[in-house]
Amino acid sequence: MFYVYAISSFEKNYIYVGFTSNLDRRFEQHNSGKEKTTRNYRPFEIIFSEICSSRTEARTREKYWKSGIGKEKLKDLRNKLK
Repeated sequence: MFYVYAISSFEKNYIYVGFTSNLDRRFEQHNSGKEKTTRNYRPFEIIFSEICSSRTEARTREKYWKSGIGKEKLKDLRNKLK
């Protein structure tokens, strides 16, 4: 089982999309600064996650959420959560 997720920075206008087999561990890595890509945007909140049955499906869904329309939907979702 894999998770596709989106996290949003509390302090900056930044959304990161990724996929993992362990969502709790991955979220902790982002918030603790262990990931170079997201280190400067901490702290984060999870704004979206979905379960996928395979790595291939998760990668396809991750690509969608990273696309223009996917990012716009995530921005709308983040703004509704505020």
